[in-house]
Amino acid sequence: MGKLVLKTHPKVNETFANYPASVRDKMQFLKELVIETAEETEGIDEIEVTLKWGEPSFITKNGSTLRMDWKEKSPDQYAMYFQCTSRLVRTFRLVFDHKFHYEGNRALVFQLNQKIPVVELKECIKASLTYHKVKHLMTLGI
Repeated sequence: MGKLVLKTHPKVNETFANYPASVRDKMQFLKELVIETAEETEGIDEIEVTLKWGEPSFITKNGSTLRMDWKEKSPDQYAMYFQCTSRLVRTFRLVFDHKFHYEGNRALVFQLNQKIPVVELKECIKASLTYHKVKHLMTLGI
């Protein structure tokens, strides 16, 4: 794989800095996991880290936008959001069953005290970052 070009909007760092201390490390971990997965994925040479709806978002040339956030109304959890009209979350449910807590067809929800299933989550991230290349595959290449 070549060197990943990371284009980060300045407001993203501000958003991470504004998360409560108890959440900041969890959100930073997810962000680093997305970047690490992009670096390990053939065909991804650039990722844009920006804000969509005020939430940290990751965009690649052939992917579906991946967002993440923590919300004050649900202080004990944080989530990774996927385009609800895609097959992403339905496929994650099919492949990983009870490894994750799902919110409809749009999110994987994590509790603050939960151990994240990293290997499986990286597969979900990869499917999202390459979605337009793998959407024709039954389980999106997972």
